[in-house]
Amino acid sequence: MAEDTMENWGGGSPYEQYVGRWSRKVAREFLAWLQVPPGKTWGDVGCGTGAMVDMILAECEPQSITAIDRSEGFIAEARRRIVDSRVRFEIGDATGLPWPSGSCDVTVSGLVLNFVSDAASMAKEMARVTRPGGTVAAYVWDYAGGMQMMRHFWDVAVELNSTDSALDQAERFPLCQPDPLETLFRDAGLSSISVRPIDIPTVFRDFDDYWTPFLGKQGAAPTYLASLNENARDRIRDALKARLVPNSDGSIAMTARAWAIQGTV
Repeated sequence: MAEDTMENWGGGSPYEQYVGRWSRKVAREFLAWLQVPPGKTWGDVGCGTGAMVDMILAECEPQSITAIDRSEGFIAEARRRIVDSRVRFEIGDATGLPWPSGSCDVTVSGLVLNFVSDAASMAKEMARVTRPGGTVAAYVWDYAGGMQMMRHFWDVAVELNSTDSALDQAERFPLCQPDPLETLFRDAGLSSISVRPIDIPTVFRDFDDYWTPFLGKQGAAPTYLASLNENARDRIRDALKARLVPNSDGSIAMTARAWAIQGTV
């Protein structure tokens, strides 16, 4: 498979159905862990459709939030949904933030570090734009096993198409584990670093609620699925349907684990 078919991001609505709805649950736990007092200036790097911004507004009483993402589609969706004078959305690159040094009290990022071209540069930029004594924090999915909706998908996909094993997100994103995350933050010059898991329930109404978001062409697994012919897609769907045993009401209960990290400038 060509490199440019491995990832696609940009449409707000498909992203919400695929992982946005679960990211919001992680963000709530993540922000409670940070324990940031009211009245602070926040930066959200790789804000997507605004899941983190929603939670900061709801839980943290910010003075202001500046949020940035390189996807025009995500920013358009975030601006449409979130209208608050404390929030400014910008289009830009996480590895070269257009913000002054020390302009944020807290700089956060959700589900982004493993997708940028240079995670080390992103971490250093997040530290640069945070004032001395401020907090830099992020979370990423545990693709190796804790993010069950994706783990089931890739286990089936690789079983049916073994030559595509290199596309498995657990293989592609070794950063999404505690030790590599801690090293990343330490190399960015941060101190008082701590890492923790955040586990949330991901309950799907039925198999269609699980499967349909994979057809949205947003993210690694949906982009991969879109690259296959109809017969190959059907084989993956049928194998997943046989694998995922529903509850008596038809729902399918899973869990998702994210690794969260914070450090001090």
